Amino acid sequence: MSVIAVFNQKGGVGKTTTTLNVSTSVAQRGLATVAIDLDPQAHLTLAFGQRAFAKGDSCYSFFAENKPLAGMLRETAQGVRLLPGAPDLSKVDALHASDAGISGKLRQGIAAMVEEAQHRGPVFIDCCPMLGVLTLNALIAADSVLIPVSADYLSLQGVHRLDAALNVLEQRLNRKFLRRVVITRYDARRKLAAGVQEELARRYGASLCNTRIAENVALAESPMHGKDVFSHSPASPGARDYRALTEELFAAGFFG
Repeated sequence: MSVIAVFNQKGGVGKTTTTLNVSTSVAQRGLATVAIDLDPQAHLTLAFGQRAFAKGDSCYSFFAENKPLAGMLRETAQGVRLLPGAPDLSKVDALHASDAGISGKLRQGIAAMVEEAQHRGPVFIDCCPMLGVLTLNALIAADSVLIPVSADYLSLQGVHRLDAALNVLEQRLNRKFLRRVVITRYDARRKLAAGVQEELARRYGASLCNTRIAENVALAESPMHGKDVFSHSPASPGARDYRALTEELFAAGFFG
């Protein structure tokens, strides 16, 4: 089993889109797959088509009420078992910021879920775009970090700050994350996009994925229908790119 945190401190870079489509693509290959929506916006939950669930059956209940993760997993049409997000997750920082032991809570919860639900496949965590209690929980629980970076200047600056934060966290935890940076919203017609790719390749070398996710209408439309891009538009460039990204990550040993 491998735990993958999908994280960038900048919003709008395709973090949730990447979690949705890579986890679905992995599930389509026959691996039991779990996705955890750790963002108070709960966009991953909506993208999976989950719009009606009890308030107590979300990630917030795990943090606030110690409810076991295994009992709150929901089956999705994509074959991924989802732990829904909820707006109440925004309260976690205020309620638990002074709790010295809170940062390891999700790691412990996932370990208990693996034992109770007999889960042996990858676990994806869609992080919120800020480095607080929730994201720290995700990173401490994670074996690897997938960093989507949209092909624009501000996103490029954000990933440099994230890289520095991960370096500090690795020193504190005395372990290394397997990292991969993937370029999203790539438009080959824009000179800026090529410049961003060159800078990322120079800085991150082999940690930069060869696969780029092209700017594509199907990727923007599919969450509105509660679908992944493969079921919404299987022949689209977005579906092609996320299949290729999944294959590349498998080859790199990203899923354990």
